[in-house]
Amino acid sequence: MELKRVVVTGLGAVTPIGNTVPEFWDSLVNGVSGAGPITHFDASLFKTQFACEVKNFDASQYIDRKEARKMDLYTQYAVAVAKQAVGDSGLDTEKEDLNRIGVIFGAGIGGIRTFEEEAGNYALTGKEKGPRFNPFFIPKMISDIAAGQISMLYGFHGPNYATCSACATSTNAIADAFNLIRLGKANAIVTGGSEAAIAACGVGGFNAMHALSTRNDSPETASRPFSASRDGFVMGEGGGCLVLEELEHAKARGAKIYAEVAGVGMSADAYHLTASHPEGLGAKLVMQNALEDAQLNPEDIDYINVHGTSTPVGDISEAKAIKEVFGEHAYKLNISSTKSMTGHLLGAAGAVEAIASILAIKNGIVPPTINHEEDDKDEQIDYNLNFTFNQAQEREVRAALSNTFGFGGHNACVIFKKYAE
Repeated sequence: MELKRVVVTGLGAVTPIGNTVPEFWDSLVNGVSGAGPITHFDASLFKTQFACEVKNFDASQYIDRKEARKMDLYTQYAVAVAKQAVGDSGLDTEKEDLNRIGVIFGAGIGGIRTFEEEAGNYALTGKEKGPRFNPFFIPKMISDIAAGQISMLYGFHGPNYATCSACATSTNAIADAFNLIRLGKANAIVTGGSEAAIAACGVGGFNAMHALSTRNDSPETASRPFSASRDGFVMGEGGGCLVLEELEHAKARGAKIYAEVAGVGMSADAYHLTASHPEGLGAKLVMQNALEDAQLNPEDIDYINVHGTSTPVGDISEAKAIKEVFGEHAYKLNISSTKSMTGHLLGAAGAVEAIASILAIKNGIVPPTINHEEDDKDEQIDYNLNFTFNQAQEREVRAALSNTFGFGGHNACVIFKKYAE
């Protein structure tokens, strides 16, 4: 069976550094930090009092106010980015076979804000007055509902489900969409992920694990991947969406093409609940799998958008894995962690970073890893690698690889390349 080619024809983003794709990209290349004091709740007693929040998001731009009240914030982000991406793609739902268009859209946590609110209300009044829950409690909370809402919005009857693999979630969604389209199961799939976990339970839970940075005196510089003084990740929120489409279908309707999906990889660390393998074995395997799937050599890759969360162990293991997979070519790559600007969007990270990788190919610019100081070097990291510190770099990007690794040892990787006939 001959596999079909898959291309990207639409993009949508709501992030801590921009609520549209152009705003997001402009902030990336200019090294803008999205971090600041938490405003979603009173974090004054928390170890971490800052995050990368989405600013000035108005759900009513995308969703009827009555309908928005039935959605957790993570679903509102999902609908917003899906509307951006579908609009950008030019798909005409009146002319398309809607049975051949699907939605695969994930969330690592889902409606934690809704759960927190409903559980809190029950704790306050439930034992005295009996249980009183919002009838939309479950449909707002569950992590598959964003995919369902997007499909209902457009009447897409193709494959429809959510992925959940912690921080690898939306890369797994992209991988599934890619595989279904190239197998001929759909003409197009709306895919990506969203997250809205900047809530007391979210921040408090990650604090209890010692996973978050506590640099409360300087939030904007707290996410500092590959620097010796890194002390944990900075939580982010938002969403990213891609329209993946079978090439001939896209050409037949005259769609613009951002890039081609070359291949995907998946693996497991099978090592620890939350820590990556110290030698990067799972990270090494997932990149090798992606290269093999794409039928590309290490020398064909020009840019890696790394997982790079700014955690003490994870950054070291990923850098080791890159050197093992790419050998001498590792020193010719550009490597960057856009989480230094967006924070870590958890289940939405893969989609947002896929967009950054695609735009690096399209525009010939690699976004930077910000917040690195020359004397802030970790002896376990090879600084002969080009981490694109502090300033974007212009270069041709023929192919870009994007890594995401999740708690539980889930690893997912996607490779995009320049589209050519």
